[in-house]
Amino acid sequence: MAEAERIIGTPDTPEAAGAEPQPSDENVGKPAPDESSGADASAADGAGRPRGRRRIAVLFVVAAIAYALDLVSKMIVVAKLEHQEPIEIIGDWLRFEAIRNAGAAFGFGEAFTVIFTVIAAAVIVVIARLARKLYSLPWAIALGLLLGGALGNLTDRIFRSPGVFEGAVVDFIAPKHFAVFNLADSAIVCGGILIVLLSFKGLDPDGTVHKD
Repeated sequence: MAEAERIIGTPDTPEAAGAEPQPSDENVGKPAPDESSGADASAADGAGRPRGRRRIAVLFVVAAIAYALDLVSKMIVVAKLEHQEPIEIIGDWLRFEAIRNAGAAFGFGEAFTVIFTVIAAAVIVVIARLARKLYSLPWAIALGLLLGGALGNLTDRIFRSPGVFEGAVVDFIAPKHFAVFNLADSAIVCGGILIVLLSFKGLDPDGTVHKD
């Protein structure tokens, strides 16, 4: 038996014999590597700070809701309210009145319809590019409102008369002593206000907080 062991060879290390390696002194107390460490690393930025999940889905869901509400409301206004008497909602303080607006939000700049169309398209492209590094939920909501509102008014400018990229936007919300607007304008304004507040708080779209 001893001669057979000498010919075959006895393994010098536990690894060669199929045994599990014993932890060295320098590895004692250290956590073992985990397969999920790669996922954790991918969720962190270059400085190693975890940012959580991306909020792209939230952005597009908010945008889709804002766009759908604006589109449906304009369809109803064109079908039921255009060329009709205004509908009083709260006395003469708030009315629904169908108006075609060739300018920007709240009726400003009617001579620059094409320019406003290009600006709206540029805003949509910028938001879509920014979505790739979006980890903040409040920023996702704000950008979603902007995106939905921009898409709503851009749809009017492309498909409504008098022509492509020169179409007049349908406005119908008419407060007393104020310009007439629509739900897309409201979404844009609310998104812009939220972005200003987030900027004052130092919250960036990637979820990090900076201090000036």
